Amino acid sequence: MSITVKNIKPEFVDKRGYISRIIDQEKVKIRSVLIIESKKNSVRGNHYHKKDAHFIYCLSGKFKYSEKNIKNSNSKITSVILKPSDLVFIKPMFWHQMEFMEKTIFFAFTTETRKQSQYETDTVRLNNG
Repeated sequence: MSITVKNIKPEFVDKRGYISRIIDQEKVKIRSVLIIESKKNSVRGNHYHKKDAHFIYCLSGKFKYSEKNIKNSNSKITSVILKPSDLVFIKPMFWHQMEFMEKTIFFAFTTETRKQSQYETDTVRLNNG
């Protein structure tokens, strides 16, 4: 199974600038929007969520995104490099990890609230992928 990366292009451009549609869909209800800065050589993730799903949109920088389907014992870890304007969707029960190759700013659009107690209850942290 490969990771689907969508590179978001401007859909409207004029002398004032541009408009790019990052997310416009009806299937996934967004409950939280986070902007996250990560320093070069840092790692985030190394966990999966029981219910939560995320859209991850890279605003600046570059990072290696890896995932694995926890429910499928034959699933292998797959990885891609994300760069500005790239968008991925992380499903529940998918282990994921991000390794930052340079200072990066990204948005996480989540389907569950980010209240810390609820987030921790939904998150299963792993020692390895």
